[in-house]
Amino acid sequence: MEQQLAQRAPGAFTSEYDPIYAPDGLADGLAVLAAEPIFAAILERAGPPRFRRRRNGFGTLLHIILEQQVSIDAAAKMYHRLTGLCVPLEPSTFLALDDATLRSCGFSRQKMGYARDLAAAVERGSFNFARLAETEDDAALAALLAVRGIGRWSAEIYLLFALGRSDVWPAADLGLQLGFAEHLGRPSRPTEVELRLCGEAWRPWRSVATCLFWQSYLHARGRVAPRLPAELYA
Repeated sequence: MEQQLAQRAPGAFTSEYDPIYAPDGLADGLAVLAAEPIFAAILERAGPPRFRRRRNGFGTLLHIILEQQVSIDAAAKMYHRLTGLCVPLEPSTFLALDDATLRSCGFSRQKMGYARDLAAAVERGSFNFARLAETEDDAALAALLAVRGIGRWSAEIYLLFALGRSDVWPAADLGLQLGFAEHLGRPSRPTEVELRLCGEAWRPWRSVATCLFWQSYLHARGRVAPRLPAELYA
């Protein structure tokens, strides 16, 4: 296993060569889960997961909205076009953009509504990222789900990547479902409900288990963790 898995405090200096990885406590979680044959096999073959921590803020949650039902590459292109037109990318400047501008960035009408609702909630103070970071997992999940357009998958991805929570299990995620099925020798991927029940076995390190299954899924396909716009990383 590679060295230097220790997590750094939010806001500590990093570079492309000194990234922060999600979730918090990754090294501790790997040490615990490595005792199980299924995870020991992943670590032996694919190495420890390297999914970079994202910033807790408007840009990151907006990017997750853009990721819904499209590829990561498509979402990144939409976000890149948006940041070229919305400077700085903040709720107030985003709310000033008209429909035509957002359409030119690739927003569907539905995603326009979701993104504007989020921006408006942040502007009026009913949704606060600093407060979210200090909130317990269940309450943070509920706060995210209260925003229109933020479903369970989006909320759990945010909890894991932007808040660094160590016990998140995004059972609706396709990559997690496929990685799990491959390692357990299943002929088909599990349903979200079935997978959510299976994940109980890996509390309190379900986020780390998730990252290990994702790592295995990508490695089996000759892929690595996707690269997002640099400003989204912690």
